Amino acid sequence: MIYWLYARLLKQQITELPGQVCFMIDARDMLDAPEHLYRVTSWCNDISAEVAKRDTGKSPGIRGLTFHISTPPHGEPGEYLPAIRKIGTISRLILHYGDRQEVTGKGMDVVVAVGKSGREEITECIRRMARDRVSPETVNEQLLDSYLTFRYAPDIVVKSGGNNLTDFLIWQSVYSELFFSDINWKHFRFVDFLRILRDYQSRIRRFGK
Repeated sequence: MIYWLYARLLKQQITELPGQVCFMIDARDMLDAPEHLYRVTSWCNDISAEVAKRDTGKSPGIRGLTFHISTPPHGEPGEYLPAIRKIGTISRLILHYGDRQEVTGKGMDVVVAVGKSGREEITECIRRMARDRVSPETVNEQLLDSYLTFRYAPDIVVKSGGNNLTDFLIWQSVYSELFFSDINWKHFRFVDFLRILRDYQSRIRRFGK
């Protein structure tokens, strides 16, 4: 009962939501709690609906959610693939692993990137520009953005368990708000997520200025 009341109080304090949220976890986290990806996705859908219901003049809420699963290069989802695909029953799932991409479902975009590297992504951008014979004088931030695989900038990057961040979205997350949770992924609760959202809206985003 106390937990329910606390969660309700936190939800009432949230009036502004990030557009893009990114969680960085590792393969051990996935093995410990593969169902959490679906659970966090449902939390994002629920809180977006809650805020929209309270104030119809607000932004459309959380528009995109990303899970980066840190594995060796070109890692495979392995035994937790069914848990990932379940996300497609409540949102639009875009799954990247190895050289493959799967898209299923509809609703909020949820990207699951397994074993992807930001440095490799930027390197591949440069290779593609070279193959397209792009003139060096025309290269700028906007052009590089157009060659990226993941073409969005997360407002929040969350790392659970207190471990270091990976290089995933190293270009896109340069101005993101970073949250390091000392709570292990398998123990991560709805109230922990709500605390992050509450803290996010209290920060002043400067975008490098």
